[in-house]
Amino acid sequence: MEVLTTLFWIAVAVSVGMAAGWLFLRVLATALPGRAGRVFRSAPISAGFGMLVILIYLLVAILAPAIAPFSEREVVGGQFLPWDATHLLGTDNLGRDMFSRLVYGARNTVGIAFVTTALAFLLGSVLGLLAAAVGGWLDQVLSRVVDVLMAIPALVFSLLLLTIFGTSVVTLILVIAVIDSTRVFRLARSVGMNIVVMDFIEAARLRGEGLFHLIVREILPNASAPLIAEFGLRFCFVFLTISALSFLGLGIQPPTADWGSMVKENAVLITFGDITPLLPAGCIALLTVAVNFVVDWMLHRASGLKE
Repeated sequence: MEVLTTLFWIAVAVSVGMAAGWLFLRVLATALPGRAGRVFRSAPISAGFGMLVILIYLLVAILAPAIAPFSEREVVGGQFLPWDATHLLGTDNLGRDMFSRLVYGARNTVGIAFVTTALAFLLGSVLGLLAAAVGGWLDQVLSRVVDVLMAIPALVFSLLLLTIFGTSVVTLILVIAVIDSTRVFRLARSVGMNIVVMDFIEAARLRGEGLFHLIVREILPNASAPLIAEFGLRFCFVFLTISALSFLGLGIQPPTADWGSMVKENAVLITFGDITPLLPAGCIALLTVAVNFVVDWMLHRASGLKE
């Protein structure tokens, strides 16, 4: 009976999510003029749901101080208090309000993941396109360095470097960005290598265009579709990596609210049938699914395939 009840509520949640995604797409299609409206009108419901979830997360992250009833570090009651009108999701192992920490976790976890992804993407794509455009010894040196770095498991390498250099936010961002930039480099170089052999690149070289012009004006616009899609996927990987490192104690450090560390700190409640520790994990999973829905739609549009 409990299994049927769970399946029923899952079906209800999926139906509500898809209905909200469809409604969100209709609003965008109506509000945006011309081509933009037509793009959203033809988008799948899953993409609409993903964009709606991402928008909600962004609003929660930006408006965290206005939404959260307490500070993320404030001790407001006893340990592991149950859900009530004052503490909507109870309190954690130190007596801090779980709902407030969940809200602030959106700002900290998602914000740090986005900055890390942007830095990794900037470093990897610039070096990848540069290697493709220049070729020769520069391409060989960069490719071999990347091969060596990619031979080490990313999570193990991150744990090693964070143990050596410390676990500050700046160090966390730099370590994960450098490690993840190797994956971006491989994609950018592969896409760039397919573009530099095109006739219009040769024509630009014959016109005397410099390296900067070739990369920015000729190669990058033609490589933008797969790179943008990769940005979404890379964000998911970075987001999950930061959460995993926080769960292991080497990510975002307490008392800063972070979804990964929140699962670890309150995991004992699961043995008593309390689902509170699963809520941060659910937030991580929901955002990952939402970003993947949007990325799938973008890849489908970039491929030129028709329904």
